[in-house]
Amino acid sequence: MSARDINGHGTHTASTAAGAVVEGVSLHGLAAGVARGGAPRARLAVYKVAFEGPKKVQLASAALLAALDDAIHDGVDILSLSVQYNDNSFGSLHAVQKGITVVYGAGNSGPRPQVISNTAPWVITVATSKIDRSFPTAITLGNNQTIVVCTRET
Repeated sequence: MSARDINGHGTHTASTAAGAVVEGVSLHGLAAGVARGGAPRARLAVYKVAFEGPKKVQLASAALLAALDDAIHDGVDILSLSVQYNDNSFGSLHAVQKGITVVYGAGNSGPRPQVISNTAPWVITVATSKIDRSFPTAITLGNNQTIVVCTRET
């Protein structure tokens, strides 16, 4: 029941929201530039609601509802929940009634029609999209033959 991030997901989403400005970022030398979170000067309050179970990460309704209550009590302005769990919609309604904007991820079940989760009408549900960019990379094989492979970021 450690408070540490077990798989990097919470750390990743926190840095997406409020990561500091980092110069000279690239993907293996490609697409060089500056990386930063959406609001790098924001203050974060992070609440752990998922724990490693015997076979997978476990998310308990009670832990999520307690975190929503803690966030309301702590005076947060925005709740960004990167979880796929519909049973907590009334907890988020309570937050919205207190003037807190609640944003959920749409889940990871697509791309197929009608597969988003977290669809309560009082929250904002966001999904990812693709970018029109490719990353060509030259690979030299053991026989000194060089081939160029191109992957698309999805």
